[in-house]
Amino acid sequence: MGDNYISYREENGSINISEEVISSIVRTAVSEVEGVAGLSTTAGAEFAELLGIKTLPKGVKIRFEDSKIITDTIITVQYGNNVVNVARNVQQAVKNVIESVTGFEDAEVNVHVSGISFDR
Repeated sequence: MGDNYISYREENGSINISEEVISSIVRTAVSEVEGVAGLSTTAGAEFAELLGIKTLPKGVKIRFEDSKIITDTIITVQYGNNVVNVARNVQQAVKNVIESVTGFEDAEVNVHVSGISFDR
């Protein structure tokens, strides 16, 4: 399997979970956190999409290093919410969902706040 899978070796064979599956559950967990306006992306990713280069799902980047899942999540926060508290809640929600779905106990979650969303 490629680098975009996390694998468990067992007696009967292996279990492989794709990066896209983990990204999907992370996006769902983030969307349920109060104060999050949405997921964001970097300018480089938007430019790559314009050129037709496949990029990872918006706002979520997953890496597997030394049997550890590292997640970078880029969010915008709704105006009027405490940015630090929202980021902490996202961090905890993502860590909980990754650990419960994959069984890995050592998930690292980095939250990047790219902006504030104002109601119109």
